[in-house]
Amino acid sequence: MAKEAETISVNAHATIESAEAVLEHYDETRDNLIPILQEIQEEFHYLPEPALRQVSEALNVPLTEVFHVATFYNCFSLEPVGDHLMQVCMGTACHVRGAPRVLDRILRDLKLPVAGTTEDRQFTVRTVRCIGCCGLAPVLRVDANTHPAMSQAKVRGMLKKYQKRREAKEAETIRVSAKEEAPEPEE
Repeated sequence: MAKEAETISVNAHATIESAEAVLEHYDETRDNLIPILQEIQEEFHYLPEPALRQVSEALNVPLTEVFHVATFYNCFSLEPVGDHLMQVCMGTACHVRGAPRVLDRILRDLKLPVAGTTEDRQFTVRTVRCIGCCGLAPVLRVDANTHPAMSQAKVRGMLKKYQKRREAKEAETIRVSAKEEAPEPEE
């Protein structure tokens, strides 16, 4: 239990340092609350509580107001989100044209019992009321990419595309690390 508390303390400290680094780029005024939260969200894939407390203090905005903004806008999350945010539209047009079946297929392929985040934090699946692309129904949005006319048959290929991006990114990270660790040739 002591080890777990120490880990939480270290993580909170690192989070606060990251929030302070973000705050350095902005005037400490209430008008910058949303851009600051957006930058923190981009870094962590969610808004950690220690960062929200730091923002509240730095901007002299009540913590309740910071939480209000963080929970009002759908672009923010108070829980960790995967590398790819998948939003399955369940609006009327999408629902009638098969969105529930698309959602079922996504959940099965990602081995999720319900919408949420995969164990490896690669994907977060959420349902949304309307994406605003009713003529393209059923619609799925992954990050900023909209996938129109989705079907169960298209799900596996779409998931593989995003999984390959992650594999390529990991391979590049390993390649760069190996290059940095390689000894310099002797002359």
